[in-house]
Amino acid sequence: MRLLKDFRKEEGLRRSLLRSKNNTQHSKNLKMLRNYSNSRTLGDNIRLGTLTAFTAGTINIASLLIFLSFTSNVTGHYAILAAEISKGNWSQVAVVGGWIFLFFFGGFVSNFIVINFNKKSKYFAHSMPIVLEILCLLFVGVYGQFFYRRTLEETEFLVSLMLFATGLQNGLTASISNFSVKTTHLTGTTTDLGILFSMFTQKKFRKNGELIARAKLLTSIMFAYVLGAVFSGLTYYYLEFRVFYVISVCLLVVIGYDMYKIHIRHFKTQYRYSKIYKKPNLVAYLYDKIHGIPEIKEKRQEKRKLVFED
Repeated sequence: MRLLKDFRKEEGLRRSLLRSKNNTQHSKNLKMLRNYSNSRTLGDNIRLGTLTAFTAGTINIASLLIFLSFTSNVTGHYAILAAEISKGNWSQVAVVGGWIFLFFFGGFVSNFIVINFNKKSKYFAHSMPIVLEILCLLFVGVYGQFFYRRTLEETEFLVSLMLFATGLQNGLTASISNFSVKTTHLTGTTTDLGILFSMFTQKKFRKNGELIARAKLLTSIMFAYVLGAVFSGLTYYYLEFRVFYVISVCLLVVIGYDMYKIHIRHFKTQYRYSKIYKKPNLVAYLYDKIHGIPEIKEKRQEKRKLVFED
């Protein structure tokens, strides 16, 4: 009987060790996702989503008015690709296929930068795709303002550059938010909102904080995209290609906000650490030099005496 109990105890221990090993391996597989998403709050994702959705809306309407082509998504381009294949128009198949590839390649480049440089420099990893997008849009704006002759070849080239730029943006926002934020198209957003609102018809789902947060995020992205599109449509007739300069400024705001998230908060954290643990560092020294050292009035405490010491 005792041997049987010992055998069961050893078997239970072996199973628990095996279960622990499997959980450890599973957690290693999810490590990359945790690094990207768990440190981001709902407010972070809403600010990221609204800013980038606004720029995506402006880009899409500007390209529609100028080039008669959508550039913030490739859903319609897949349909055009299929139509050109059925017609046997292989030159257009190559062009449209190249557009789709550049949107794909933009997402590839963006996430490649994030996963390879995130540990070395988080600010570089997050800002470099946006910098590349700004350079693409500035090139489109400058070329369109001074050199554009409205030829078919020029139009195809500029559309491809804008698709690469929006692919960069979509890849970045999806990567750093664990695929919670995608701002260059609203097909999936509209579908998700329809599903969420149908769930809210039941009381138990209306009390679910995660579902409410998701609905807030998607709604803010949708309104920001439409607002950006309306803004682009109204200002294009006055600014024309200069509207891309305005879009670049909006993207600079995104980079500035990310710099605040990474550097300014880190600065404050280092200062608080030095004050709590009494370990001076360069950050705390500079902070004190800028803001001044607060005066601390030390109170003299009299030594307490025990009763039997009198």
